[in-house]
Amino acid sequence: MRHLAHFSLISAAVLLFACGKTESAEQLVTKGEAIPVKVIPLQQGTFSSSIAASGNFSTNDETVLSFKVGGIVSQIQVQEGDPVRKGQVLATLDLTEVQAGLSQAKLAYEKVLRDHERAGRLYRDSVATLEQFQNSKTALDIAEQQLKTAEFNLSYSQIRATQDGFVLRKFVNPGQLVASGTPILQINGAGRGHWVLKASVSDSNWALILLGDSATLLPSDSDSVPGKVIRKSQAADPVTGAYWVEISPEESTDLKLASGMFGKVLIHPSEQTEGWEIPYEALLDANGSEGYVFVTEGGQSAKKVQVKLGKISPQSIQVLSGLENYQTLIVSGSAYLADGSTIQIRN
Repeated sequence: MRHLAHFSLISAAVLLFACGKTESAEQLVTKGEAIPVKVIPLQQGTFSSSIAASGNFSTNDETVLSFKVGGIVSQIQVQEGDPVRKGQVLATLDLTEVQAGLSQAKLAYEKVLRDHERAGRLYRDSVATLEQFQNSKTALDIAEQQLKTAEFNLSYSQIRATQDGFVLRKFVNPGQLVASGTPILQINGAGRGHWVLKASVSDSNWALILLGDSATLLPSDSDSVPGKVIRKSQAADPVTGAYWVEISPEESTDLKLASGMFGKVLIHPSEQTEGWEIPYEALLDANGSEGYVFVTEGGQSAKKVQVKLGKISPQSIQVLSGLENYQTLIVSGSAYLADGSTIQIRN
């Protein structure tokens, strides 16, 4: 019981002390005396801040390869991750059906050729009519085109590498029946070193970035690499709502990269923005791109103003609009101020 009574006394004392502190804090804020503040002059200028973004590396020439005609896959001569050279045979179909079609086209062409030659002799001997001779010539032309189609299909019953690079994905295995156009392999052109970083940015940052702006790429496990913006999206991503920009490193042949690898970038916009840079502690109630600051017009009272924010850093904040008609910003003592509070400047 003694311990319980002792604990109750301590709790009551703490509660009374807390109430006393609250009352004094409220008296400090609500008191009619002038609140001491520090101020700085406002001066509009231009600035440009680096934009941090992230994305994935790719070669921008990734290609999905497929067969021109359907059939049974006979061979897949590469695996995922293998290097390939331009013109290298990567996969083939079982050619039994394709070669049979080619043989039929050849036999049909030879027969129509004989018929055309016979019709020519008969026409010269006035036995066949001109119409019969012309029909035989048309049939010969059709058979010739069918033969060319069969030869073309045979040549595209193989898949060859379109560029130097690497195999990214293998979609099928030997023995599978595939239709015309079914994805078989995906390769890229990494052998040529044309890497790009596709980074997502917000709509406001997208508007600040111009083609040709310089950038600093930060690949994983690599030193920073200079680059520049080479392409911008012209529509938002339907899923994320973000926009993207592509950054190309100035020298990428020595970079240890793989398709899809994560990377960061600092983009340095050449576009200048007009506004004010204010200390971090001057901002109140920031929410997204908006916040509030206190200004003073005559040095006697504080005025709460809503501002539109730009880039925020630990040292300063960019204000894009809202301070056009004011000359002095309150940077210290804002926590005790309300709109219209009497102030005393103590710099």
